[in-house]
Amino acid sequence: MDKRLKEHIAYLLCVNIERIQSVSGGDISEAYLLETETERFFCKINRRENGYELFKAEKLGLQAIAQSKTISVPNILLCEPLEKGGFLVMDYIEAKRPSETDFELLGHQLAALHHTTTQNEFGFSTDNYIGNLEQSNSNHLDWAEFYVQERLAPQLQLAKDTGRLNDDEVPSEDQLLTNCKNLFPNTKPSLLHGDLWSGNYLIATNGTPYLIDPAVYFGHHEVDLAMTRLFGGFGASFYNAYQEHFAPIGNEKERTHLYQLYYLLVHLNLFGNSYKASVTEILQRYF
Repeated sequence: MDKRLKEHIAYLLCVNIERIQSVSGGDISEAYLLETETERFFCKINRRENGYELFKAEKLGLQAIAQSKTISVPNILLCEPLEKGGFLVMDYIEAKRPSETDFELLGHQLAALHHTTTQNEFGFSTDNYIGNLEQSNSNHLDWAEFYVQERLAPQLQLAKDTGRLNDDEVPSEDQLLTNCKNLFPNTKPSLLHGDLWSGNYLIATNGTPYLIDPAVYFGHHEVDLAMTRLFGGFGASFYNAYQEHFAPIGNEKERTHLYQLYYLLVHLNLFGNSYKASVTEILQRYF
């Protein structure tokens, strides 16, 4: 972090920043721990053209989760533009390694978040981002139509446009819609985190679960569960606690694959062909 930005943040927070430490913050933004004599803050900086838009969307998502009063999120202190990009400052959450009890509480609280159904349509009030890719949230009354038209189709088109998938590897929208309608339930829109892998939750040292880096929208609650299972899964007590609130309805395994397809397409488009085999396996199996 350069001196000018440090001084600007200190001025806006009305603090004296004594130490700055680079921390792991994901693949999209720079991340720093800012320390004063008595306080600590977490700062992310993104110098892409859309960096400020990314952070505005993140702030809106965190606020939506906070307003549900179901699970904690860090308090946002600053969300400001830079000459190119932007920065975000929030409370620093001291995290610990989760215990089975911590996972159990996370499962109960995520289920409570998913019982937040404040709108009748699938989507969200604004579009946002998944990673640094645009995520369309146009509202639909039908879940399968939303998932195909706002999730799968845009990522498949991007993969074709960049040469990561060939035309003959991509099913038609009609094929996608027919098969999704056969497997997707008649469900109410649940408020989703939208990108719930192991790097996007924290367990504070006092045991409080926090969600971070959301890509929120209203969708089928199983989407978040599918993402938790994509890269290794959470603790068993998490799933046991969650299932106390949502009874199985059949075809969960198939839907898990279809919901993971979206995230695998995102990874294919963000990080390249190491994810292609996983994408094509699901496409060939279901379409």
